[in-house]
Amino acid sequence: MRLRILGSNGTYPTPGRPASGYLVQHDRTMLMTDAGSGTVMALQQVASVGELDALVVSHVHPDHCSDVFALFNLMRFGPDRRPPLTALAPEGTVERLSAFLGADADHDFHRLFAWQTMGPGARIVVGDIELAFGSADHPVPALVTRFSASGRSLVYSGDSGAGGDLAAMAAGADVLLCEATFQGDSDPWPYHLSAHGAAVLARDAGVGRLVLTHVAPILDPARSVAEAQEVFDGPVEWAAPGMEVTV
Repeated sequence: MRLRILGSNGTYPTPGRPASGYLVQHDRTMLMTDAGSGTVMALQQVASVGELDALVVSHVHPDHCSDVFALFNLMRFGPDRRPPLTALAPEGTVERLSAFLGADADHDFHRLFAWQTMGPGARIVVGDIELAFGSADHPVPALVTRFSASGRSLVYSGDSGAGGDLAAMAAGADVLLCEATFQGDSDPWPYHLSAHGAAVLARDAGVGRLVLTHVAPILDPARSVAEAQEVFDGPVEWAAPGMEVTV
């Protein structure tokens, strides 16, 4: 598998740094995971929307899903038409996004996306990749996702504190793409992690490699990496936009 970072800013995009969005690829399968502000623009720099096999939305906070509307319009009006795109999301996501558009049952929003609700314990195979879902520790329904293919595994935390299913889902993962919103040796808000907290979780879960994402835009990612390295002995990187990781 390969992981490509489209964007990794927490809460809002800044120039050259979109909010959360990633591509997970294996053989001929390509999944877009989260669609924060600016990620559809980044997607078009590396792939066609027609190459996507599914969209995975971790939760409905705007920095993870606002570009669903840009993706919708790209599929609706762009040059690369395609069959309905499988879209996997937690409970309530479709209703909230539809309400924003005023999309009734006959709206194109429900024809261009084939929405499926995923919950903790759900599993699905898309092309060459198996996906498993757990609960994230967040104020809205939110998912941790484990991607598996050819004996390798990537876990994406979404937005989560240390609770929920994150630790169990991350156990033994080759790569953990983990949110690290804060810095310092404490997590000031229970629904997010610091770089230190992400590193503790990675260490205790026996993760092979830690990639820090969702760093607050006002913080220096290099410091986040340094703080994580004080705890976690494996490779640690910041999810820089455009970076590719072999899982």
